Amino acid sequence: MITILARLREMFSISYGQKVFLLATLPLIVAVFLIFLIVTSQSRQLAEREIQALETQLIETKREELRNYLSIARTAIVNTYGRAAPDDEAAKLAVTRELAAMQYGPEGYFFVYDYDGNNLVAPRQPYLIGKNWTGLTDLNGTPITDELIRIARTGGGYHSFDWPKPSTGANGRMIVYVNGLQDWRWAIGTGVFIDDVLENVAAARADVETRIRRTSYYIVAIAIAALVGVFTTGMFLNLRERRLADAKLKDLTQRIIDTQEEERGRVARELHDGISQMLVGVRYALELARRKLSTGKGGGDSLDKGIDGLGSAIQEVRRISRDLRPGVLDDLGLGPALQALTDDFSNRTGIKTEFETVVFRNRLDQEARIALYRIAQEALTNIERHANANRVDISLKGHRKGAMLLIKDNGVGMSWPPSARRRNNGLGLRNMQERIEQLGGSLRVLSVQTGKTTGTVIEAQVPLTHMLSPQKANKKESA
Repeated sequence: MITILARLREMFSISYGQKVFLLATLPLIVAVFLIFLIVTSQSRQLAEREIQALETQLIETKREELRNYLSIARTAIVNTYGRAAPDDEAAKLAVTRELAAMQYGPEGYFFVYDYDGNNLVAPRQPYLIGKNWTGLTDLNGTPITDELIRIARTGGGYHSFDWPKPSTGANGRMIVYVNGLQDWRWAIGTGVFIDDVLENVAAARADVETRIRRTSYYIVAIAIAALVGVFTTGMFLNLRERRLADAKLKDLTQRIIDTQEEERGRVARELHDGISQMLVGVRYALELARRKLSTGKGGGDSLDKGIDGLGSAIQEVRRISRDLRPGVLDDLGLGPALQALTDDFSNRTGIKTEFETVVFRNRLDQEARIALYRIAQEALTNIERHANANRVDISLKGHRKGAMLLIKDNGVGMSWPPSARRRNNGLGLRNMQERIEQLGGSLRVLSVQTGKTTGTVIEAQVPLTHMLSPQKANKKESA
């Protein structure tokens, strides 16, 4: 079971580059999807409002047209109707004939129903004439005859329903305008099919859907292009960063090797020039003392020289050991270690060195102590070799943001960062920079000039994260 889970984790685990790619693409995909939804919704709502406005305008035009037609028909029969009595059958027959003759367009005509539901005029559909159509409805259950009579009784108005076209017999949507001849109890009206209006509305909706689909395609294409761009850029940057990382790793490896070789060379030189010569001197003194003792000429002074030489060799071993890893740094802390370093530097070189600090009480963690000590060691080595100075001031203080090591000399000064021509010779400065960067701090190297005096100032800042709390520092001291 554990093996299966491990394999599943390996299968679904993603690399750092894939995580970066997902972090870059997922917000883009979500944003594009939301934009797509918003644009589609807003487009449909706007288009629907425009289509409804168009439909209303077209239908209103049709209604106005029906009103005009019916007004023409009433004008044509007004004289006959106005002079006739309610039971004048001859006048009614004349009016029905006149209305039956008034046809317009391929589908247009006038119809008449009496208030009892009997059809009196239907010139294009004569099968309706003479029959009672009370309760007539269309295919959707919309009442026709009863509603037309009701509208006519109340003074006139519009009604819409499905009705067979006289020309084809196929059902179509129809709008009618009906009015009442109250003396004769007639409902007179005319209608027009609105298939052209519905077709225009359907065409408008289809055009809107086409435009929305086209816009969706554009959004998807832009999103795909953006994703491809992000992927390509990410791959390019990933490959570039990998090449740079490989180059930096090679450079770092070479510098580590160079540092190791330089340190080994320094230790070898000190062993050869210092301890080796001292031990050779001790050997000569002891051999001389042996020859003197064998001949009975004494030899105590030679033994004394040999003992002094051994003492000097022991001190030199201690100095080399202290340079490699000072025990006082672990035992007493950074301040005493730096004080010992500056004292030894001043005694060895003759350069006046002043050290000032506050009581840290081991408040700095181990990484910060080692880094600041090595920075001070590198700085003093550079001053000894290159600065041509006769005074060095070192201070170690804490502040709200952490701790700062300040090293100042009155030498010839220097430029920072070193030029490309001198970069191979600036191994110590690069080591100082890398040590402080590993702590998240900062290193500044300034060449200053005050009047006729020049010099170099090195500021090493350690962040507050490398300061131990008082409780941890006290526990460390007690330990």
